[in-house]
Amino acid sequence: MLVLTRKVNQSIIIDGDVEVVVLEVRGEQVRLGIRAPQDVVVHRKEVYDQILAENQSASQTDPRDVPG
Repeated sequence: MLVLTRKVNQSIIIDGDVEVVVLEVRGEQVRLGIRAPQDVVVHRKEVYDQILAENQSASQTDPRDVPG
């Protein structure tokens, strides 16, 4: 894992076209802004994990259980 220290209004660049900017630090919360091309999908980790779980569940559905 790469660990970086950034201050408000500083940023990092990922793969040349994704920029993550520190917008605000308030207590233990950090607000981040993400600039990325429209074809780059960005999710919070807990949402991404839920999507993976739903996809895994859907892939285990027996086609005979689906009406039609």
